[in-house]
Amino acid sequence: MSPEHAPTLLVVDDDPAFNRVLLRALSQRGFDTYGATDSEGALELAQDHSPEFIVLDLNIGGESGLKLIRPLLEASPGVRILVLTGYASIATAVDAVKLGAIQYLAKPAEVDAIIKALRADDVIIGEHVPDAPMSVDRLEWEHIQRVLAENDGNISATARALQMHRRTLQRKLARPPGGA
Repeated sequence: MSPEHAPTLLVVDDDPAFNRVLLRALSQRGFDTYGATDSEGALELAQDHSPEFIVLDLNIGGESGLKLIRPLLEASPGVRILVLTGYASIATAVDAVKLGAIQYLAKPAEVDAIIKALRADDVIIGEHVPDAPMSVDRLEWEHIQRVLAENDGNISATARALQMHRRTLQRKLARPPGGA
């Protein structure tokens, strides 16, 4: 990177404190940073600033961040998107890459690991996602996330597809496996 050109980076995470901390850390490492805490703000900033890189949380305000990948790519063609999540799984990693993300990291992730992943040419999912057998709760969570992604984040459509009451689905989504 040349001294006169700081690469532009957008952080999309609905946790304002985490968003600020990550923006500050990336700014200190030479990026021109912008942050959004919701989908609308993310799309607006992507259109206004055409970032070279985006760090996208998998869960934005209770909705799947995966549904933002394509609109972000349309708003800023050529952008390199890294999906960052506290609930890493092979299934969501594969879905993220199929949708156009270039990398997938589990939280907590070091800032240097984020930068390295953003600049990497190869996606290496196995290093970032645990390969231990999943619990039944975790398998259910993964299945729900896959069906939710197939329904573009629509809770009602997902509940119908799972033959589950909408409120039951909302409760399950509010309590990811692992007690978070």
